[in-house]
Amino acid sequence: MSLLDHYADQLDQLKQQGNLRQFTRYVQDQHYIELNQHRMLNLASNDYLGLASNLVLREQFFDETPLAARLMSSSSSRLLTGNFPEYEALEDAMSQAFHGRAALLFNSGYHMNIGILPALSDSRTLILADKLVHASMIDGIRLSTAKYIRYKHNDLEHLAQLLQRYHDDSAYDRIIVVTESIFSMDGDETDLAQLVAVKNQFSKVMLYVDEAHAIGVRGELGLGCAEQYGVIDAIDFLVGTFGKAMASVGGYLICEPIIREYLINCMRPLIFSTAQPPICMAWTQFMLQQVMRLNTARQHLSELSVILQQGIQAKGYACPSSSHIVPIVVGESQPSIVLATQLQQAGFYVMPVRPPTVPQHSSRVRISLNANLEQADIHALLQQL
Repeated sequence: MSLLDHYADQLDQLKQQGNLRQFTRYVQDQHYIELNQHRMLNLASNDYLGLASNLVLREQFFDETPLAARLMSSSSSRLLTGNFPEYEALEDAMSQAFHGRAALLFNSGYHMNIGILPALSDSRTLILADKLVHASMIDGIRLSTAKYIRYKHNDLEHLAQLLQRYHDDSAYDRIIVVTESIFSMDGDETDLAQLVAVKNQFSKVMLYVDEAHAIGVRGELGLGCAEQYGVIDAIDFLVGTFGKAMASVGGYLICEPIIREYLINCMRPLIFSTAQPPICMAWTQFMLQQVMRLNTARQHLSELSVILQQGIQAKGYACPSSSHIVPIVVGESQPSIVLATQLQQAGFYVMPVRPPTVPQHSSRVRISLNANLEQADIHALLQQL
């Protein structure tokens, strides 16, 4: 038996289960996508505000950025020679936006989530994580030396029960509760105000909230659900990414200054990674300024989301969403592939999401809305369904 036969067998099993993944070659044009010369409305991108495809903003940025400032590589980690002014300028802008709290930047959301939790945790730490947190947070938890328990999805009563059980246990000096604000697969959200109220009942508890799918699209200034519900200052580790609504790349943490300094000294992915190109930091700061002025676009996106959620539910599909991420939960992998294919043929580029990304028997077609769409687009999609 060849050493490669094992992997070939595994791939064949994935194919038979309808769970084989492959890269797709396509061409993107604004909020459309072309695949094999078939043009479709792009409903699979995380470009929630439609900024990544905005040529006017791109031209403005390069017009305002001298050639000498367009540095395409940092060439080292920030702790060596990679701490360019663009990094500190973006962190200062983020700090100012988030009530003067400290900000720290990372190469990606995945890089962020697999690094922060192991650095913060030790054997005297207990992590309580929502059952549906993103794979990056699960990996970060597993890389830590902390004991961890998963609480029922969005069940703050179950979380409170676990806190009551473990809070006075002398084995733990701190308990870190880990969740997302808007969940990437179901499109539902945590009640952050209630979560903070639960936290305030326990002195050992710290909150870790990932706003990857909320930054840019929630709150008056687009600072996420934490801004929307007035709890920015109550969340110990407020993290998010720039690669979705912010139309850039990288991750960030909003925290207390002492945590920022601690992570600079203890977070391995930060210490041992080459920093992002300075031009990416400059672009992110430029985009932050744009995003904070786009409240009308956020309201439009919210209106589209409600129309689609209600329309899908009216057609008998399970739809847990309360956001711009709207899943059509089908159940098994093969039917979800069939539905996605039919919608693509009708001109709507959507993708099936299957295990292990989602739990078994909850395969779905995931729709990601963006602010460039119109109500007519949503009604056409619903008619096709």
